[in-house]
Amino acid sequence: MAANKRLTQRDIARLAGVSQATVSLVLNGAASAEGRIPQETRDRVHKAIRETGYVADPVARKMAKGLNRILGVFTYEPAFPSAQADFFTPFLLGIEEAAQDLGYDLLLLTGAASGTERKIFGSNTRLRLADGCLILGREFDHRELERLVAGDYPFVAVGRRDDAGGPVPYVGGDYASGTAALVDRARELGHTRIAYVGPSGGAESIIDRWAGFSGAIAGLHLVAHIEEVGQDGAKNLDFLIASGATAVFFTELADAIQVDAVARERGIDVPGTLSIVVLGNHIRAAHTGRRFTSYSIPREAMARAATQMLVRRVEDDAPIEQILLPCEPVEGETLGPALPTKN
Repeated sequence: MAANKRLTQRDIARLAGVSQATVSLVLNGAASAEGRIPQETRDRVHKAIRETGYVADPVARKMAKGLNRILGVFTYEPAFPSAQADFFTPFLLGIEEAAQDLGYDLLLLTGAASGTERKIFGSNTRLRLADGCLILGREFDHRELERLVAGDYPFVAVGRRDDAGGPVPYVGGDYASGTAALVDRARELGHTRIAYVGPSGGAESIIDRWAGFSGAIAGLHLVAHIEEVGQDGAKNLDFLIASGATAVFFTELADAIQVDAVARERGIDVPGTLSIVVLGNHIRAAHTGRRFTSYSIPREAMARAATQMLVRRVEDDAPIEQILLPCEPVEGETLGPALPTKN
């Protein structure tokens, strides 16, 4: 056989003394191969592959798997209304960019059903039109996630997800480390009396923020914790000032904007008297005229990495991966040195 001739399955079949169809079954790991093809025959095929250094044509292997080269995208909330653009737009941009680079088309799955709740496994699901699916949303339906984990359909979650009867493949942002870094920065600036506005439980992204915060405040005084979001800004500010907090951490930008606006109306200096930190950047923060101290959520990078992970699962049956990308600090203008303590 000429040294520069590309080996084919037919060559491997001849060397192993089997049919080309047998080689194809062994190469593609068909479930039926173990029952239909004797172990000794499979061993001969693998021996011929090892001795010749044969590498299967990846395009041919993809065709053998019957791929449509379509990736599904499912969101638990509407992706396009302007109120959601802050959350979804960068994810969709990252997914589109990666899919195009990898040679895949995208299918947006709306989970159309008779009710108002979106369901991956609704009565009209078209999930199997896609080779695999990317799933986005602030909160997932845990029962659907368990069903996905238990099944054989390739999927990847955008955002960290707790186990659901088994590990969930995901690419997320490291909110815990990003939050802890902001607490450390406040400590460096002399803040010892701090407050938190936002819940400690709920979606994984909320839990991770609280974990990063609570795990980093050793030696500091948590003088106020307002669990409920969306409350009146004046009411929140009154409570925070009364607590003696010098720095307050918000999980929601809207709450921070309201407190900052009321503080300005009252002549309370931010960050001179009260520092404000927002746990995660928001696209529309610039529209407020205020650059809040925060950290960047790598939304596009998360989406690109999740798309690449999904393709690995679709094409190569890759094992489950769980990746957290760093959230880099954003300096902003709302975190400053703490006022000297009055004697």
